[in-house]
Amino acid sequence: MDAAQILLVGGGAFLAGGMNAIAGGGTFFSFPALLAAGVPPVMANASNTVAMWPASLSSAWAYRREVSRHPRWTLLLVLVSLIGGISGSLLLLATSNAAFSRLVPWLLLVATSLFAFSGQISRGVAAAKARLGLGAKAAGTPGGVGGLVFQTIVAIYGGFFGAGMGILTLAALAIQGVDDMQELNGLKNLTSAVNYTVAAATFIIAGAISWPHTLLMIATAMAGAFAGAAFARRLPAVWLRRLVVAVGGVLSLIYFIKTYA
Repeated sequence: MDAAQILLVGGGAFLAGGMNAIAGGGTFFSFPALLAAGVPPVMANASNTVAMWPASLSSAWAYRREVSRHPRWTLLLVLVSLIGGISGSLLLLATSNAAFSRLVPWLLLVATSLFAFSGQISRGVAAAKARLGLGAKAAGTPGGVGGLVFQTIVAIYGGFFGAGMGILTLAALAIQGVDDMQELNGLKNLTSAVNYTVAAATFIIAGAISWPHTLLMIATAMAGAFAGAAFARRLPAVWLRRLVVAVGGVLSLIYFIKTYA
């Protein structure tokens, strides 16, 4: 990497770490930075997954008490996240760079839309739970076959691309009868950590990683996470979410033009 690429990739990962620590959406910064640095699309996505993996482990550990309330159901979530993460990562490795390049703008658009309309998604989930009579499950053991199938699909998507996975996971968990926000966040962090771990291991074993880019991103993303936590105290969360949506929208448009124009 030359100096310009180091600044580009390191800066993108720094912003990604900061945004993930504050409001999520960090992939909108780190993944396009890798593409702009000339990393092939499949390798860029794999490298980005490995670079963001350490932070997912620390987030899951921070919520270890919340995820221990329903151990048997949590184990099922871990298993489907494991299966989905492996399936999604293998699907990515089986996808050519040309095919994945054509998918990138659509994936960015889907992820941006999920992030932008997360409030509406949450309200829709709550309304669906009320209609289906799922709210009472929160007092007992949550879970259900439909919810686990949904979570498996989310895990496959996470292993394949990952942006917006957190919002989809929260929706899947809420449908399964969890109302407590701390428990929701803890389970989301746990399943995301499992997904990142198996996907990262798959990409490393397959030799799909650009290590110079990945190691740089791990270091700068961790620095960004610390800076992001401090910055969050000064800037309202709503403006951070708007920034993520704006960046995602602009990047989606750029990649649609680059890919299909």
